[in-house]
Parts: sequence; C-alpha cells; structure tokens
Amino acid sequence: MQGTTLGWMQDEVDHFGFDTDKTFKQRYLIADKHWKKDGGSILFYTGNEGDITWFCNNTGFMWDMAEELKAMLVFAEHRYYGESLPFGANSFKDSTHLNFLTSEQALADFAKLIKHLKRTVPGAKNQPVIALGGSYGGMLAAWFRMKYPHMVVGALASSAPIWQFEDLVPCGVFMEIVTADFRKSGPNCSESIRRSWDAIRRLTSTGPGLHWLSEALHLCSPLTNSQDVEHLKDWITETWVNLAMVDYPYESNFLQPLPAWPIKVVCQYLKNPNVSDPQLLQNIFQALNVYYNYSGQVKCLNMSETATRSLGSLGWSYQACTEMVMPFCTNGIDDMFEPHSWNLKEFSDDCFKQWGVRPRPSWITTMYGGKNISSHTNIIFSNGDLDPWSGGGVTENVTDTLVAITIPEGAHHLDLRANNAFDPTSVLLARSLEVRYMKQWIKNFYASLRKKR
Repeated sequence: MQGTTLGWMQDEVDHFGFDTDKTFKQRYLIADKHWKKDGGSILFYTGNEGDITWFCNNTGFMWDMAEELKAMLVFAEHRYYGESLPFGANSFKDSTHLNFLTSEQALADFAKLIKHLKRTVPGAKNQPVIALGGSYGGMLAAWFRMKYPHMVVGALASSAPIWQFEDLVPCGVFMEIVTADFRKSGPNCSESIRRSWDAIRRLTSTGPGLHWLSEALHLCSPLTNSQDVEHLKDWITETWVNLAMVDYPYESNFLQPLPAWPIKVVCQYLKNPNVSDPQLLQNIFQALNVYYNYSGQVKCLNMSETATRSLGSLGWSYQACTEMVMPFCTNGIDDMFEPHSWNLKEFSDDCFKQWGVRPRPSWITTMYGGKNISSHTNIIFSNGDLDPWSGGGVTENVTDTLVAITIPEGAHHLDLRANNAFDPTSVLLARSLEVRYMKQWIKNFYASLRKKR
C-alpha cells in the first residue's frame, strides 16, 4: 500500500515461559500521513490469519478516517502468518514448532509492539491507541481490550464471532444464515442447492457418472472414487459459505474477483430445482463459475482452491485444532446442506492425525469469558446480517459501553472496507457511529491525561 513504512520488531517466540530465549522478527506497517503529534491517536489493526499487506489493502475504513482522527495507522502481522514466522521455513514442520501459535501469544506480541512504538516513535508516547480488526482479527481486537485495557482505550471488533464456541450459540446457526442469504437472493435458489447433493450422489454411483460429472463441472483433476466425491461436496459447500461472507454490494476482490451482489448472480442459474440431475449439475457449474471464473480466464475448476493465497489456511487449521474450536452442524431442513452433526471425537481424531494435537474446546471461554464479559468497557461489536459469522457475534448491547451495531445489508466486515459509492445507507450509518464512539474514547483519554498533570 503506498504511504506505508515497513517495520520489523524482534519479539520473543514464547512470552509465557523462560525455557527458551529465542526471538523472531515480527512485521508491521505504519502510515502516518495524517498523524498529528498534538491531540492525535493511533489506530492499531490486530492482524489475523494472513499476510498483513493484504489486510492493510482491504481495511480502507482506517485510511478513510485517519485524517478525522489525526491518526497514525499501524497494521501488525500475526505470528506464523505472512512473513512473521518464528521458525522460518520450519514454522509448520510439526507440533513442537507450532506450539507458540496461540491467540494469547499473538496478543502479547501486539502489546510488545505498542510499547515498542511508544518508546521509539517521537510523539507517540502519550497518545491513545484503539484496536481494530475484522473476523478473527476482530476477536483479537476485543480480547486485546479485555486483556490489555491499559494498552488500548477501546476496540472495534467487526464481524467477530467471539461466541462461536462450545454451546454459547446453536451449532446450526452459521449454515442457516448462509441458506437465508441464498433464499433471499433468488426464487428456489436454496432449494436447488439442497437438491444438488442427492443429484451428485445418484450421478456418481457409477464409473461413467463420475467421468461425466468431472467433465460437466470442468474439474482440473477428475473424480475417481467416493472419497473424491466427498471432497467435491465439501468444496462446493465452502464455495457457498464464502459467497455468503463476501456478498458485497459492489465488485470486489477479497477472496476472489467477484461481481456486485454475487449471490444474486449465482441464483440466476438456480431458479428451477425441478430439473433432471444432469441439468441441475450443469446449472450448479454455471453458479460455481461465477465465483471461480468471473474474470473468464480460468480453464478448469481446481478443487484445492477456494480463497486467496494471502490467507494462511495451514496455520488456521492448526489453530482450529487447538484453541479455536468452533462447532458447526447442519440438518438439511433449516439449511440447504446435507445433515452433519457436530462430533467432537471425530474432529479431535482428525486433528490428531493431521497435527499430532488434540483440541481444548472450552479453553477460549475460560480465557476470554464466553458470554460473561460485562466487566469490560469500550468495545464496539459490529455485524452484518448477511454474514454467517454474525450468528456467533455480539448483536445486542451487553452494557452501555459494550455496544452492538448491526448492518442489515452487510456481509463480512463490510464496515472495515473503504467507502464506496454503492455502500448501503446502513453501513454509512454504522461507520459514522463507530467514529463517534472512537472520538469519545480519544476525548476521554486526553481529559484524564490533563487531570493527571
């Protein structure tokens, strides 16, 4: 991003033990074009599971309000993602090297970085810091305010599913929201998808059927057995989920290059569920093609890719297998997917097979309080009603300083994206409310600073 300075800070690999004094280089970006040393502020993006330059480029809201808040922008990269690798190329080698990939270690990195900047950047010492983040980064922003309230005066947690753990919310709510997005975007759209699973099963029960479907879906590698078919269904499911997350009101290139309101475009191909199995699957291909080939450059569809390479799916899969254990389930009635119950034992066994670790499903609620968070202050939780993650988010005020903002036409952290001519009024309102809260936090900070003098 132009106007950013790249920084590196030496950081401990392990903040909580004294057995190793190994350090690594953590990357961060700074933009100070609109920063004022007099009465300014520091907006601190709590990096999440990906390359920090990518998040920096997709968080236009911070750039849009920098001038108004006289703010220095800091984008901190999360350990084990992008170029902030504690063990370099060996960081993902095994569970011993991955042992320091936790939210707690990441929050400690952020605290160290803020301290470092206040010490080394002239004029930053007595300025208020506000944490901002979206998705997992939004969870980190909220948790950072909870755990390090002396470091940040408040947090904006956008699309942060801090309640998507244990049984704090029903495990089916996520997929129900995905389904609702498709149901609202075109007649019979979700019904066509619901019927496609059986059609796939029937078509792939024979060898020629496998071959036909591979051709019809233009798959890069053909389906050869029932395992491939399961993989295919998972891949299609993930595609519908991703579309729900990025159902933005304008063309975007967040997970993939996409048209405006992409689900509406997808649903144009899925108007009639009452067609033959081959016809239904050809329609499904057209729908998938909106997501994978909007540019028209793609020769075949690759089942091993659903999102941008900027996201660190390897690191996230380890985090999901240790502390970020989010239960999901479907029943095929309230949603458009095949029934699949949440099975912790099966999940745990898969994790052990992949990483040699077993998940601790109740640790996050022990660590960060679950629904019992009313002792904290100054956190804004914003959620879009179109975003499936809003099901695990805070969508009603908890106290008068732990506030919820809902954006009816918003998908995944739409409010953090740059201003756009096609933005619905609801997101413009949300952003102006967020800025109003932040200005109040900054004002209160300077008022108490004057009292101390």
